[in-house]
Amino acid sequence: MSASDILREVDALNAEGPFLPEWDSLAAYEVPDWYRDAKFGIFVHWGVYSVPAFSNEWYSRNMYQKGTPEFKHHVATYGNQDRFGYKDFIPLFKAEKFDADGWLGLFKEAGARYVVPVAEHHDGFAMYDSSLTRWNAKLMGPRRDVVGELAAAARRSGLEFGLSSHRAEHWWFMNGGRSFPSDVRDPALADFYGPATPCSPSSEPGSAEWKGLDWQPRPSAEYLGDWLARCAELVDRYEPSLFYFDWWIEQRAFEPYLRKFAAYHYNRAARRSRGAVVNYKNEAFPLGAAVFDVERGKLPGINPRFWQTDTSVSYKSWCHVADDDFRSASSIVHDLVDIASKNGCLLLNVGPKADGSIPEEAASALREVGAWLALNGEAIYGTRPWSVFGEGDTPVPKGFDEKAQLPYGCEDIRFTTKGDALYAIALGWPREDWLVKTLGSSSPLGGRRARSVSLLGNREALAWSQGPEGLRVKAPPAKPCGHAYALKIELERP
Repeated sequence: MSASDILREVDALNAEGPFLPEWDSLAAYEVPDWYRDAKFGIFVHWGVYSVPAFSNEWYSRNMYQKGTPEFKHHVATYGNQDRFGYKDFIPLFKAEKFDADGWLGLFKEAGARYVVPVAEHHDGFAMYDSSLTRWNAKLMGPRRDVVGELAAAARRSGLEFGLSSHRAEHWWFMNGGRSFPSDVRDPALADFYGPATPCSPSSEPGSAEWKGLDWQPRPSAEYLGDWLARCAELVDRYEPSLFYFDWWIEQRAFEPYLRKFAAYHYNRAARRSRGAVVNYKNEAFPLGAAVFDVERGKLPGINPRFWQTDTSVSYKSWCHVADDDFRSASSIVHDLVDIASKNGCLLLNVGPKADGSIPEEAASALREVGAWLALNGEAIYGTRPWSVFGEGDTPVPKGFDEKAQLPYGCEDIRFTTKGDALYAIALGWPREDWLVKTLGSSSPLGGRRARSVSLLGNREALAWSQGPEGLRVKAPPAKPCGHAYALKIELERP
């Protein structure tokens, strides 16, 4: 189908509803239970940028930005950009070890309940079989419908399937290549590198100027229509339950197109009787019309609206890079517990190598998280937040500096609930016992009385007592697991 055909279909379906492309109508959106119950998903950044495996997934932009490490590395390694440009990595992206079922088997072993591959990143290369661009993985590089294979594997494995589009940023992403002799200036390649608009801002990512909501020149109607058509094509072909957007959709020019897309995605899902999700960052959507996402960060307390954190198993990059630094399984488990206690879910990214294999450091961390969830998943899956998210004084860092997280101790406890059970998940092992202060008779919550206390994964009876200072639970002789320890507390009914 052409872009115009897809856009006519979008308008026709949205006219039928139940959701109309208006914020008042989209305010009726409800987060589906499957998503609120899932708590843990896997994000996948894999594409042409995985071939150079240098610096990060913005290589395609920065190799054309004079003075950057990527620019210098590219010239030294591959030659000048007019002789070897980003497009020349595509034939090297062979994906010879890519095994969709193998990936999904690992993700399921990790305890994930949904998976979200990047369908198109800022570089403009579609990882799926698209009728709207020849620059796609079915026709070039792997010569496989990567997204289609992952969608089928996800459904065979029982995981919910989502997709991510970062197409919005492509409006300006390759613009550095216009300022010197490079293949970006080749008219025959405009359908890949373009528009490469030299628009504001000219300062570094992260600056105040970058956070502006009205870059000039604004994306054209033609570009925005193509953006909407590409997103709708993904919805039609692969029926994702979840659709994740990166940050630049918050530009004012996207606003009417976001309304159209959200209505279309929700309306398609309604015909499948399956609740759908749209993830957004910053203020791209009004509260309640979609699900708020925090990149490499967490919220300080319980959010009344369900939300998501997306972060990566590695610190340096979202895609595979040769010298990456990987997170420990403990840090991932602690993030998952903290986020679940605050009414959120964790979308954890992995970056496969160009050949399609997943780095062993990442795979090992995922398996370790999965082993923890196999024992303690009762305290995570299907839970809801309690009256307070937790206790303990270890601060949670703000922003992107995840390495700044101080070690948690046994006094750091997070709460989740399910049915009649309260789970107090301690992020450390005590010398003698845990003290859950929130359950003390002097607590502002009124000191709800416990009638039974057990430790998930432990078969021995626990010694415990409850008094003014809190619920005191003696630790058993042996740890049932690592990373965090889930006390299951049955409370007396008020």
